[in-house]
Amino acid sequence: MRFQGSLAVALLFGLAALPVRAAGIDDKTFDLATIQALEDRANQAQPREQCFLYAELVHQMTEVSVRQYAAGDVEKATSLLKRIQALTHKIHLSMANNDKRVKDTEILLNHTAFRLNGMLHASSFEDRPLVQETLADVSQAESEAMLQVFHNK
Repeated sequence: MRFQGSLAVALLFGLAALPVRAAGIDDKTFDLATIQALEDRANQAQPREQCFLYAELVHQMTEVSVRQYAAGDVEKATSLLKRIQALTHKIHLSMANNDKRVKDTEILLNHTAFRLNGMLHASSFEDRPLVQETLADVSQAESEAMLQVFHNK
């Protein structure tokens, strides 16, 4: 009986801490200058680091795009979505370079796909095809990262 009570308390504290960790990804606000600096850094990085940096870049661009779309600036949001699609292809190409942070890459891409899915549900009918294509590209990159994680184990 005492064991069940302590197990329940431990489970309660564990579940209470879960949203704090999940919310930490969205705590930062990004701007176009930060994105440009990260893109320059990713393009000049060692091949082993590029995959994660491109995933971080896709994540930041998605967050900015979601904010722009919510504010009604659809043109800027769609411009970023097109750039995200190009970057997911770079993630695909750099995945084979045995990235040292492939698990972090997979986690970021999973969260990015979640945010794009939310954007898809909030988007208008004419904006959906681009959001769907972007979501499909990010989801494919996430699947490849997940396979790479399991392959490395």
